[in-house]
Amino acid sequence: MDALIKSLPGVLRSAGPSPEVIEAAALAAWRHAAGAGLKDHAVPLKLNDRTLVVAVADGVWQKQLASMSKQLLFRTNSILGKSLVSWIEFVIDPSVTKAGSEKGEPQDDLMDNEVPLELYAAANAIQDPQLRKNFLKAALKSLKRRENKL
Repeated sequence: MDALIKSLPGVLRSAGPSPEVIEAAALAAWRHAAGAGLKDHAVPLKLNDRTLVVAVADGVWQKQLASMSKQLLFRTNSILGKSLVSWIEFVIDPSVTKAGSEKGEPQDDLMDNEVPLELYAAANAIQDPQLRKNFLKAALKSLKRRENKL
């Protein structure tokens, strides 16, 4: 997958100004930039006039991701090799996201609403899925212990 992502700038140069190729590349770049921790919570839908439209499950995710939009925009454009996305719009559409369609069900023994966005962002740097899951579990237990002491 990394080889495919690294080839996106070359594909875009070869394809020229094809809107379909640019949109497909932007969606793929978003998925890679957002990482595994956000893939179920933020689903790219389309690229519309240099605005990447991303579906989120609810207003909480919308607000949290909006606060990170500059970082996500930078990472997405870095993967593309040039500034093709000017803005990221987060729209609420629970039917598109796994988190919205499975609301209230535990995912890998973790409740979606228990994990702060900052932990998901930190966990994205961990390539091994099992290690990422263990990191999130340990971090959540630590946070719960801290809350109980207060």
